[in-house]
Amino acid sequence: MDFYSLLREFADSWVLLALFLFFGAIVLWAFRPGSRAIHEDIANIPFRHEDKPARGEGLEARPQEASK
Repeated sequence: MDFYSLLREFADSWVLLALFLFFGAIVLWAFRPGSRAIHEDIANIPFRHEDKPARGEGLEARPQEASK
C-alpha cells in the first residue's frame, strides 16, 4: 500500500470522525446553558448607538473639507 492510499483511508475514516466530533462540540458549546445573555449582547451590537454615534478614544470628528 502506498503512502497516498494510507493517508486517504485515514482521512476517510478517523479524520472524518474527528471533524464531526469537533463540529458537534462547537454546536453544543454555542447552545450551552447560560450563553443566552452573551448571544443577545452580540446580536444587539448594531443597535447600541441608534440615538447618537459613539465617541471613543481616537475617534475625532473630521474637519469639513473646503469645497472648491
